[in-house]
Amino acid sequence: MRIFRKRHIAIAVIIFVVCFFILWFLRPPQSTGNILWGVTFSHTFSKHLKLDWRETYTAILDDLGAKNIRIPVYWTEVEATEGDFQFADYDWMMSEAEKRDVQVTLVVGKRVPRWPECYTPDWALARSADEQAIALRRAITKVVERYKKSPSLVRWQVENEPFLPFFGKCPPPDAEALDAEIQLVKFLDPSRPIVVTDSGELSIWLPAYKRADIFGTTMYRTVWSNVFSPTFGYITYPLSPKFFWLKTNIARAIYGNKPIIVSELQAEPWGPEFFRIARMSPEERAHSMSIEKFADNIAYARSAGFSEVYLWGVEWWYMLKVRDGDSAYWNLAGDLIRHAK
Repeated sequence: MRIFRKRHIAIAVIIFVVCFFILWFLRPPQSTGNILWGVTFSHTFSKHLKLDWRETYTAILDDLGAKNIRIPVYWTEVEATEGDFQFADYDWMMSEAEKRDVQVTLVVGKRVPRWPECYTPDWALARSADEQAIALRRAITKVVERYKKSPSLVRWQVENEPFLPFFGKCPPPDAEALDAEIQLVKFLDPSRPIVVTDSGELSIWLPAYKRADIFGTTMYRTVWSNVFSPTFGYITYPLSPKFFWLKTNIARAIYGNKPIIVSELQAEPWGPEFFRIARMSPEERAHSMSIEKFADNIAYARSAGFSEVYLWGVEWWYMLKVRDGDSAYWNLAGDLIRHAK
């Protein structure tokens, strides 16, 4: 019996390896050129960069021409005091989007885009894990009920990269809690799809993919890692666009054919301190981002074959434009978004 089991395991491994190499050497589909380009906007990060965040948001919609935008809803802001919900900033953003027929993805949960990733109010941190979960679901309910009637809202994203355990100041992944949040949002707004995201380079996708109506992958090319010394901390992932195509085929073979988007395409520097981005010298930021790298990352995303891509770094481009008079990133992104090619 033991020999029989080993034989079946060996056969399964051989089949997997053969399928892997067949997929790897097949040519991945090239983008038709009809890519939907969007951006992620954080008004909290805009304030950190000392920008007028409303001016920045308006410029993104009117000057940059963005028609697709992902907005994280920070629990720390909507319920800084227990039970006292404040939605003025998000009401304004949604209203401005509605005036321009912009399509919005709202991100809900405690783990949402921008460092430190998890945004739990101080009053909730003092509670037990069970009490925090109850409070979070109450906050999510308030957000969904408030915006589910908006004509600009096209989808919900529940948490951000919830299965990535070693990035951000966050508690360990909790699949059961995530499932409860997804079920809650689906119950409150059954007409809109749920996005679940994961790291493109550092995860296997499957736990997030199987829970998603739409799966979102990050796509970062050059990052700083404290695994290496500060001097040589920058690494460029040695991954071709085919790597993403291969993971797509594996995920779809196991859990069915679902839409996949690039939820974050790197278009800003990544250095040893996330909040130092405003003070990076041109030489330092060139390790991970330059206008040439930006163009290369766009070409990389095209080659991966995904039809919807959200650029990461719009607040930084605007900072360079208004503070330094450097409009190169802003103009390149604007041309890309407006021409949608």
